[in-house]
Amino acid sequence: MTRKEKSRFFWKLFYLSLFAVAMGYLESAVVIYLRKIYYPEGFHFPLQLIPAKTAAIEFIREVATILMLMAVAALTSRRFWERFAFFIFIFGIWDIFFYLWLKVLINWPGSLNEFDILFFIPVPWIGPVWAPILISLLMIISGYLIARLYQSDLGFKSSLLAWFLTMTGIAMILYTFIVDKAAGAGEAMPRPFLTYLFAIGYGACLIGFLISYRKSKVKAM
Repeated sequence: MTRKEKSRFFWKLFYLSLFAVAMGYLESAVVIYLRKIYYPEGFHFPLQLIPAKTAAIEFIREVATILMLMAVAALTSRRFWERFAFFIFIFGIWDIFFYLWLKVLINWPGSLNEFDILFFIPVPWIGPVWAPILISLLMIISGYLIARLYQSDLGFKSSLLAWFLTMTGIAMILYTFIVDKAAGAGEAMPRPFLTYLFAIGYGACLIGFLISYRKSKVKAM
């Protein structure tokens, strides 16, 4: 990679990161407004049920957020995996800064063990704050490394084993977030998080990525 290409890559990452940080602020601002309306005494479980119309608006807002991240990533390249790499890179930064802005603005969460509503699509996701942060860190690192492959005129190669591990890991992680239907429906306090299952799923995703990354590097040699 020439000095000019390195500079262009750096500035691309810089502006994508700037966008993600700003998006994180917007997301946190919306959540702060919602909490002032529905949790005037502070966010807590059991969840306060919101009107169906407001829930629909919130659902569409989350879809719109993902589409915005996808659209920005799509502008970075014509190659699918490179676009995907930048998408998960900015997704991870956006999600981490969402919690950082909440901490700065309203001093929440009090600890990384606090439970939160992580997502609404297709059902409420419930889990401790540390879980999405760990996922986001993996997304940032893997996105950066995949993008680096393309900057070095390499490609991202995968395998059936890597795909199996990654998809299985994602399914296991998703299950840990949506299994507690009572807490998601606002009917009860969250049950203990399935940390062991999350760890297995996370490890499967990490190993799947490492297999693919190594395969990509070996193919290039």
